[in-house]
Amino acid sequence: MGPLHGVKVIELGGIGPGPFAGCLLSDMGAEVVRVDRAQSVGRITGTDAVTSRGRHAMAVDLKNADGVECVLRMVEQADALMEPFRPGVAERLGLGPDVCLARNPRLVYGRMTGWGQDGPLAQTAGHDINYIALAGALAHFARNGGQPTPPLNLVGDYGGGGMFLAFGLVCGILEARTSGQGQVIDVAMVDGAAMLMAAIWGFRSNGSWLEEPGTNLLDTGAAYYDTYETADGKFISFGAIEAQFFAEFLERVGLDPAEFEDRNNRETWPAMHEQFAAIFRTKTRDEWCDELEGTDVCFAPVLPMSEAMHHPHIAARKTIVEEHGIAQPAPAPRFSRTPGTIQGPARLAGDDTDATLAEWGFSADEIAALHATGAVAQT
Repeated sequence: MGPLHGVKVIELGGIGPGPFAGCLLSDMGAEVVRVDRAQSVGRITGTDAVTSRGRHAMAVDLKNADGVECVLRMVEQADALMEPFRPGVAERLGLGPDVCLARNPRLVYGRMTGWGQDGPLAQTAGHDINYIALAGALAHFARNGGQPTPPLNLVGDYGGGGMFLAFGLVCGILEARTSGQGQVIDVAMVDGAAMLMAAIWGFRSNGSWLEEPGTNLLDTGAAYYDTYETADGKFISFGAIEAQFFAEFLERVGLDPAEFEDRNNRETWPAMHEQFAAIFRTKTRDEWCDELEGTDVCFAPVLPMSEAMHHPHIAARKTIVEEHGIAQPAPAPRFSRTPGTIQGPARLAGDDTDATLAEWGFSADEIAALHATGAVAQT
């Protein structure tokens, strides 16, 4: 009974940010129905078994008029619909926002693309790496003198895309409950990635951010905000930005504070980096954990997923859980009264076609007729 219990969402099948948004909504209690292509019946839905968790999986032929009408009948009962196509594709299928809002004026219609619904690149193919590059984000994921390194596909697909889609849909649903009117939400990964850079734009506006990578406080320029290799070839993270935390670090490693009175001077950072690198190489990662973890030095070991899931803090909070035979993140954020929950494992396309149609008011004869015309498929 999560905070979104009672909210009904139709997710037209896609990859990346769409499934992630569906996962977030489902974890918070929404009833999310994923509509995959009939040709995909029997396959895992979405990109992976984690972001596809927790919703019903239908298989519908969206090139079949009966299949389109089937979805439109469901739209009449839905709070929101999200589609992952290039601009104009949903309209050509007969499931564009005008048609859907005519059937349900309260519907919130979310459109998920990389470049947005308009602009010179709207019809161009792309991926996370391209969207965050153009948004002014990727250039700043680099060390001084090095080339930009994509931060996986977290900033475009998931942070700038799926997260903003879920946020936008919930905002739209809340507004529709007041106004009685739905609307269309244009969610573009390039826009979301730019928004995630809001604070950095703020630093730039007051002159505290240089465009040369690896020369700033948060981009590995500052020696006290970086990762360091340890004696065993592993890594730790160190982020003692505030003076009191930096002072504690100096005390614990035996350095004289007088040597670092000018620590915010960018010209001192390269030498400081070398000094800290030499210090951290004197002990193994676990030895540094014994000495610094749990202090106010702002320290943590750099852990791969296989280790992170077993760390005492992660384990105590059950941040990573074993559900349905898969290690995966638990729902976030956490609610005191209406907590989120993983509603179930990822389903194969078509696993729930008949059951979902019945739940949404289709009679047995109507379901049989849809199968007879090839409009839907069931595993």
